Amino acid sequence: MDHRQAALSEWVVAQLQQLGLYQKGFDAALASVSGDASFRRYFRTTEVSPGCSLIAVDAPADKEDSRPFVAIARAWLNNGVHVPEVLAADFEQGFMLLSDLGDTLYLPLLTKHADTLYQAALTELVNIQQSAAPHDYVLPAYGASKLREEMMLCPDWFFTQLLGLQLSETDLVRLNSVFDRLVDSALAQPQVSVHRDYHSRNLMVVGDIESGFDVGVLDFQDAVVGPVTYDVVSLLRDCYVSWTDENEEKWLGDYLQLALINNLWPHNQVPDYDTFKCWFDWMGLQRHIKCVGIFSRLYLRDGKSGYLKDIPRTFAYLKKVCEQYSEFAEFNHWLDEVVVPAMQDCEALTPAAPA
Repeated sequence: MDHRQAALSEWVVAQLQQLGLYQKGFDAALASVSGDASFRRYFRTTEVSPGCSLIAVDAPADKEDSRPFVAIARAWLNNGVHVPEVLAADFEQGFMLLSDLGDTLYLPLLTKHADTLYQAALTELVNIQQSAAPHDYVLPAYGASKLREEMMLCPDWFFTQLLGLQLSETDLVRLNSVFDRLVDSALAQPQVSVHRDYHSRNLMVVGDIESGFDVGVLDFQDAVVGPVTYDVVSLLRDCYVSWTDENEEKWLGDYLQLALINNLWPHNQVPDYDTFKCWFDWMGLQRHIKCVGIFSRLYLRDGKSGYLKDIPRTFAYLKKVCEQYSEFAEFNHWLDEVVVPAMQDCEALTPAAPA
């Protein structure tokens, strides 16, 4: 047990005592649950009471600001979103104590229960998009500078550092033209509360999938006010799983109906399907350009090689959009001529041969 885990364990005991939840003989040992792409670590307490455990979070204050998570969690919980309840938080030490939503992630259940899970996730998404902002924290705007900054992760980390490409002035001008189009499209959409990472690894089944369950929502500390299609494209074009065009179109249609029923935009501003689909596709292109950069950075800077296997799928998503829209024909040609061969030659992206 490292010194931060030991300090977290002592802090948990103190919080349980203050909350009146401490049981005599409670074992303060913390079992590791998981980490994520950040510096946060998650631990599960032993049973605080019969059938009840809690999640202790180590989020070092010099690397992670837990205030947004706490503010958003409390606001969204009040709006009926099934997020963890924050029982205690120490921002100086970087510790949190949360209710436990269990271990049942969406991802491994999708093969058998995809439609049931996606219908529930789409309903919960509309709930998030309509949620009131926290009273003690202003959700940042997902503005032009942030959207562009995210996309620059792709040339900085994926094209240049992972693939070893030398980008010319012409290449940069081409990229900036693509980025301009995607930013303009994002800002033209209705602006709502955006989770920013709404996908199968951040959604949980809380309850029994056959008899009834809630959608547990995790990892929302980076929420913003931004484009209405951002979270739905994160869900339906998930970097960790892919679906047929028929599945995607059905679920996208289901989402659009939910959005209309719940008045996510004024009736006189309701987009036609083609406009909405273009928003969705171009938002996905923005997100997947960003994600191939993030996955490359996680490998090169943070030593997290597990994300390398997700780059080909994510790249395939962005490539497909580029092939469908004439606005990106020049960019798509460059991807075919320069980037695809570089990916084929990249050892980090080549699966290891069986032993």
